[in-house]
Amino acid sequence: MSVESVASDLKDALRASKKGFIAAGVFSLFINILMLTAPLYMLQVYDRVVAARSFDTLVYLTIIMVSMFAIMGLLEWVRSRVLVRVGNQLDQALSPRIYSAMFEQGIRQPNMRNAQPLNDLASVRQFMTGNGLFAFFDAPWMPIYIGLLFVFHPAFGWFAICAGVILFCVAVANEKSTRKPITEASGENIRAQNLANSNISNSEVLHAMGMLPAIMGRWYKQHLEVLSKQTVASDKAGVFSNLSKILRMVFQSLILGLGAYYVINNEMSPGMMIAGSILMGRALAPLDLLIGTWAGFNNARSSYGRLNQLLLAIPEDERKMSLPRPEGKLTIENVHAIPPGSKTPALKGISFTVEPGNHVGIVGPSAAGKSTLSRIILGLWPVANGVVRLDSADINHYNRDELGPNLGYLPQDIELFDGSISENIARFGEVDPQKVVDAAKKAGVHEMILQLPDGYDTVIGSTIGALSGGQRQRIGLARAIYGQPKFIVLDEPNSNLDDQGEAALVNTMQILKQEGATVLVVSHRPSILKNIDQLLVLKDGTMQMFGNRDDVMQALAQQKQQAAS
Repeated sequence: MSVESVASDLKDALRASKKGFIAAGVFSLFINILMLTAPLYMLQVYDRVVAARSFDTLVYLTIIMVSMFAIMGLLEWVRSRVLVRVGNQLDQALSPRIYSAMFEQGIRQPNMRNAQPLNDLASVRQFMTGNGLFAFFDAPWMPIYIGLLFVFHPAFGWFAICAGVILFCVAVANEKSTRKPITEASGENIRAQNLANSNISNSEVLHAMGMLPAIMGRWYKQHLEVLSKQTVASDKAGVFSNLSKILRMVFQSLILGLGAYYVINNEMSPGMMIAGSILMGRALAPLDLLIGTWAGFNNARSSYGRLNQLLLAIPEDERKMSLPRPEGKLTIENVHAIPPGSKTPALKGISFTVEPGNHVGIVGPSAAGKSTLSRIILGLWPVANGVVRLDSADINHYNRDELGPNLGYLPQDIELFDGSISENIARFGEVDPQKVVDAAKKAGVHEMILQLPDGYDTVIGSTIGALSGGQRQRIGLARAIYGQPKFIVLDEPNSNLDDQGEAALVNTMQILKQEGATVLVVSHRPSILKNIDQLLVLKDGTMQMFGNRDDVMQALAQQKQQAAS
């Protein structure tokens, strides 16, 4: 996929909303025409009604004026509704893409696991539906209003141009002085939020060991940095916002004085004097509004830039031809892997083959590369070199939504999600009661679930709930084997299990063996490795041994004896 096509994701979404923007522009056309109601009404009242002392004319003009303002209010309401729906359309078009890219980013860069991209999308949408965008729709009408001022008197036109140039310079100065501190404050705020989220997820540890004051101090230091940068940005923006407001009021008063001068010299009527002041105020209003909402515009622009950077870095997966359901043959060919965020290879030149239905144990000391190998095999992390094949096909050639249901994975850190137990086991797809119960029975957790107050409908959280670590691990195992996948990876599946739970796990593996599922088990406990077929030994990211379990165990025992002697 080309850079141009990736970079156009946001532009394509905006292009799809083109009709909405055009409609808003058309409404802005009529709104700005109706904005002439006030100066024209003043002009007619002062120059015609007052001069002629005609009550009937005043009534008719007033009725017309009220009607025009009512229509203008209706059009502004409709324009606002149109832009709200354009924002919703943009959100609906982009949110699934951004959501998936956000999770892909979390896999590639574990330190970037946060929901900031969704906040960025909300920031862009909110700007599109706020007053700041109206300034961009109204700004093209400035020349027309100034042109009308020239019709009243050339001095009015030139005065408005000078006032507009001065306010434009204020807007430019506002942009240059606030862009950097606003961007920096936004970045610091994101980091502070990420730090707070990380701390909250470990709240029990912090409370138990009295770490909260130190951790809070670390967060508070980051928070003070955010406040400092936001204060600098707000102070500068406030200066220019107030300056713009004062200047506009001064200019409106000055043009009124200028008009009075020409009225005194009989070069202008009183009505034109009043109408000219109103017209110039309307001509300068978009600049004033733009300066007042510049902080919001900068935030939306920064959010847009971050979203574009995310979508550029993580292109949408191209749909591949569907491949047959894998039977479970695994081939690892000269794989080298570097974990995300690291520069040191965790796997170096790993090659082996597992036939369908075989159970393989993966052992080795800490930092040997066992968990990295699990993630590489499942296609979660990319390989630096080599290839991982499932049924002879590169695992990256499968469509993930088609491959996922045929894979089972139980990670070291049990990740259950907010929802019922049945939804968690069914992987939050359509809940098939028979398949859910079948998976729970195979995992030896069916009876335990029935003892819960709401059984399979018991609601659990991602990290909390009335379940022990062992129970959560066994529910995670049921989820891994839901739907009878042919290829399953279990990373330390007995780390939280007691003797009863471990016995149930051994029984589960025997059932999987009978069903012909290929299973890879990472474990330090030899009890779970009794009935496996092959054993893979890793050390320092390299494969030390691979073969029949008994042969490898015997070779390891001989090495241990030689080292002891």
